Amino acid sequence: MKSVNVVIALACGLGLGLAAQASPQHAHESHPAHAAATTAAPAQRWAPDAPLSEGMRRAHAAVDELRHYEMGHMSAPMAVDRATEVEQAVSYMFANCKLAPEPDAALHGILVPLMSAAQTLKADPKKVSAVAEMRAAIAHYPQYFNDPGWDKPAPAMHEMHDEP
Repeated sequence: MKSVNVVIALACGLGLGLAAQASPQHAHESHPAHAAATTAAPAQRWAPDAPLSEGMRRAHAAVDELRHYEMGHMSAPMAVDRATEVEQAVSYMFANCKLAPEPDAALHGILVPLMSAAQTLKADPKKVSAVAEMRAAIAHYPQYFNDPGWDKPAPAMHEMHDEP
């Protein structure tokens, strides 16, 4: 139970820190950062705005590339770069998404753990389990948002890392 309280406190603190970076038109401090954890998926999924779709695709592509790190086919500095890409995508979404309060609260439940896991990997690249945490956070996105094309594979951003 103690670890759950620590995680909730961390998520709240992270959410408020990110909210301070967001544009003034999008007041994130008006609801708890961990709200989506208690928000049931809607009967009809919400439509994302353009910044949300773009940001989630950027984060998803970076997390997808991190599977190479999990398999030992990517260097730690490259993994840190991908975690930075995830952070930048999340910051972009916090600053640019303009959603109604209910989908916004659900989105926070996705983005806060995503950002937390990216920061964990950056701080300690040996914590490869953070990649699975990022993937788990992103997996909730299609449960809440009806984003056309989300189920289509992202274009390959790089070649395989095999040596000839």
